[in-house]
Amino acid sequence: MRNPERDRERIKHILEAIENILNFTEERSCEEFSSNVMLRHAVFHNFVIIGEAANLLTKEYREAKPSVNWGEIIGMRNFLVHGYYTVQNHIIWQTIKEDLIPLKEKLTNNS
Repeated sequence: MRNPERDRERIKHILEAIENILNFTEERSCEEFSSNVMLRHAVFHNFVIIGEAANLLTKEYREAKPSVNWGEIIGMRNFLVHGYYTVQNHIIWQTIKEDLIPLKEKLTNNS
């Protein structure tokens, strides 16, 4: 059974990983992201942290935040870990630019 007391720590890990990705990619283009192996690996690693932490959250916590698509977050982690050889950089870039800030806002809101 998952420990609800650890949910706060896991959310902290997710928020830190989001900040890392946003900082790493700030003032960068998709082309720079795609051509920089070290940057891509750093971003991928932080997405894996986000997905792993999300997977370890209690069911009760995830149910209390229904506006977050937990399945997609966990699925992205699984894809990066197991399907890494088929990653399309522009899709990762789109996720960074469109989904991370709204996710951060949902996790820092009490609603």
